[in-house]
Parts: sequence; structure tokens; C-alpha cells
Amino acid sequence: MKTKFLFPNQFKRIGWILLIPSAILGILFIILDFQLKFLDTAVFTFYSSNLLPGSQDANIFSLIKNNVTDEIAGVVFIIGAILVAFSRQKHEDEFISKIRLESLVWATYINYAILILCILFFYNFEFLYVMIFNMFTILILFIIRFYYILHKSNSILDHEE
Repeated sequence: MKTKFLFPNQFKRIGWILLIPSAILGILFIILDFQLKFLDTAVFTFYSSNLLPGSQDANIFSLIKNNVTDEIAGVVFIIGAILVAFSRQKHEDEFISKIRLESLVWATYINYAILILCILFFYNFEFLYVMIFNMFTILILFIIRFYYILHKSNSILDHEE
């Protein structure tokens, strides 16, 4: 089956190579506040402040000093997850397309159900963390379900042979 919007199968390996180290780096950053010191640099910002509206410390369209460990981990994670999630299988057919679509719909439903619960039960600065994690959950849920269903269906086919 010819699909227009999927990456070639070889991109999946590149995706895993990007996804796994960036996930580890992101987890280390979140849990241990781990930062790579050589990534301290001046970065361009549209807007930065100390989170207080009308603060005198606000920077608009300027350079600020920042460690970009978390930004690099997040961007590389997203690129890796997209490559893993949306690379063709070696034998892409209608059944796999159906699993892909159902997994994407399922991941979207679960993602937004989790988000609704978080909107109801997380407040203040903790909600910012919820929104940060929410950027990644739809891809994570899709990858987990898609490959689980694919593995399960391959196991069933192997048993039938």
C-alpha cells in the first residue's frame, strides 16, 4: 500500500537512536536537574521574565543566558518519536494502516482524558509540568499502542502457522 505521509523504514532506526538517549537525558533533567555545563549559552528569546506580569526583569526580543539541555532533549525526543511513530513498516499494508489509525485515535483520546483529569486536579506551577509532559504523551501513547498491537497480531499469526 502506498502511503504519502510516512517516512521510509530506515528512518525508524534513526528515530530510536535519537529517542532513547534524549528520553534518558530528559528524565535526568527532570529528576536530578541534570544539565550539561557546556550547553550554557546566550539564546534569543521572544519574551522572558521572572514569571511576574509587569516585572522589571522582562526581556523582549533579546539574548539571555540559559542552559539548553532541556530544550535539546525535548526537540530531539520529539524528532525521534515522530520518526519512530511515522516510519513505514517493512511490509506496510492495509492492516498495518488500520492499526496505525486506530492507535493514533486511541492515543488522542487517552491523551486528552489525562489532560482533562490534570486540568481538574493540578494547579499553579505544577500545571506547567503537566503541560510540558502533555507535549510528549500523545507520541508516547501512540508508539506504545501501535507496537503492542503489531507485536500481538504477529504473535497470533505465528501461533496459527
